[in-house]
Amino acid sequence: MSNRPRIAHLAGPNATIQNTPPLITSNKARVKYGLEAMTLPDGTPARFDVLRPQRLAHPVTVYVEQFSAHPMERDAAALYGPPDGYLDASGTFHREATSASDKPVYEVELHPDDGVYPLPYMARQVDGRPWEDDCTTAGGPTASARQPFFPDGSRPFEEIDRLGVGEHGEGNLIAARADIDFYRVLPPSGYTSGQAAADRSDTPLPGQAHEDIAPEARGNDFFYYRPYHLAVSPPRPSLALMTNRVQQILDSGLYEGAVWTQGSPRIEETMYWFGLLLDTTRPICGNAAQRAHGQISNDGPKNLVDSVEYITSRVWADGEGRDRVGMVLVQEQQVFAARDVQKGDARPGGYVTTGGHGGILGAVGHDGPPMLTYLPATLHTWQSAVNISRLPNETTRVRRSGERIETVPVAIKDASGSLLDSAIPKVVIIKDGNYLADDFTDDPSREVDLHAHIKAMLEGSTLAGFVVEGLSPYGFMTSRSRHIVMLQAVHMGIPVVRVGRGNNEGFTPPRDRFLGGRNLTATKARLLLMACLMRFGSLPPAANPQQPTEAELTAIRERLAQYQQVFDTH
Repeated sequence: MSNRPRIAHLAGPNATIQNTPPLITSNKARVKYGLEAMTLPDGTPARFDVLRPQRLAHPVTVYVEQFSAHPMERDAAALYGPPDGYLDASGTFHREATSASDKPVYEVELHPDDGVYPLPYMARQVDGRPWEDDCTTAGGPTASARQPFFPDGSRPFEEIDRLGVGEHGEGNLIAARADIDFYRVLPPSGYTSGQAAADRSDTPLPGQAHEDIAPEARGNDFFYYRPYHLAVSPPRPSLALMTNRVQQILDSGLYEGAVWTQGSPRIEETMYWFGLLLDTTRPICGNAAQRAHGQISNDGPKNLVDSVEYITSRVWADGEGRDRVGMVLVQEQQVFAARDVQKGDARPGGYVTTGGHGGILGAVGHDGPPMLTYLPATLHTWQSAVNISRLPNETTRVRRSGERIETVPVAIKDASGSLLDSAIPKVVIIKDGNYLADDFTDDPSREVDLHAHIKAMLEGSTLAGFVVEGLSPYGFMTSRSRHIVMLQAVHMGIPVVRVGRGNNEGFTPPRDRFLGGRNLTATKARLLLMACLMRFGSLPPAANPQQPTEAELTAIRERLAQYQQVFDTH
């Protein structure tokens, strides 16, 4: 039995790191089929065809010109052995030179099982026209669109091992470190025509076998953002599916750790959610890319290799072999804490830390092994007070019943302990700013947007709450009328967290029966409030939210203290 580390790759939605530039019909194909050739923007002929990794259908023998791999090879010719032979002026191969003009070459036999080779793209559309973009026509419907995203991680990992070159000239940059299994957790592309089990390249969930896939639907089974006019994003309930599948994979005990890939502006939230909800002692590295796979200077392959190196190094392990770091985002050779990372710009190196008190835990992918220089003090994964194992099977939520607000049960997990998609709370982010009031009076009835949200929450079927992004650092709302409405929401059983605006570096404290989000961003505070709602349920509502009794306020404060303990430590 192999002692090699085994890692799970988890394909998430909208992942640029699993996306490729459009497959454009090459000039070789255009010339062959009598199509108009591509030209440069100034109208001159294109010098080169774009080469895309493809598979040979049959072995071929090719002759490679000696000293053509680098301009300075010939300068060191005395250090080289002889070529395999020579090509004469007619292109005939000879083992020995027949004239001074013969070209020295290496003879290479290429096989289909060698892996992909960079080759011109020869495909055309069904009507004979060349491919110019993802769709047959610009802005076309779904039926006319190809999918540029990979359905799982097997192909990009293969191309990294096959075509990626390390700093010392080596290849097999992932396979040299670990074996990888590939899971379609919430993938960025899908099989709209179905897929036979025998043809699938991903791994079945632990304890299950592959079955044929029925035709999958965009926006339900998979989520991509290109073609851009057909972009779809996963809804809130998908957090339950992701949590359950990843927990099941890690619970199998097969893996040293996992790599999660997702769209670059989205992954920061998912990784923090995983850190709160997953009950695991194994690390998960998040990876994203700002440039598509195969694009010039694409950053994804290095991030993936660095994540594999981080996991196999076990630098994350404590004395008992448990992950002491929690969820991380590995980007541009930096190890970011999931709680404290945010995308700041669409370029490699565009991630920044939030909260003003750390966030970069160490380095990986430099000369030498991965290194950690800081460890988070916040709780995560197996330590988390809101992980899936510590969530109750049932809690209570508030809803309106006639003129009063009542509490009713809400299921959180099913009999097997899996998170229910109906349990994922709805938390709305309210952004506050200066000069919001319409005039110099305080009239809460004018805050129609807040009243509409509260009405929907009390009439809905899920747990619910608010995050208010107010002034830095204390999260204050500038409008007294909005403050009053949010306080009434608390008295109705709807918790409200306040945070400072933007990338807040202060520690927003609890005050006025509002939870203090400390130095979390609004998006991260939203996720933590969602987890707390599932753990503790809604706040106890007052009979009259405008005038709660002292006993009702005491009950509200006691429940808020449970919430605040988690906000102070996670």
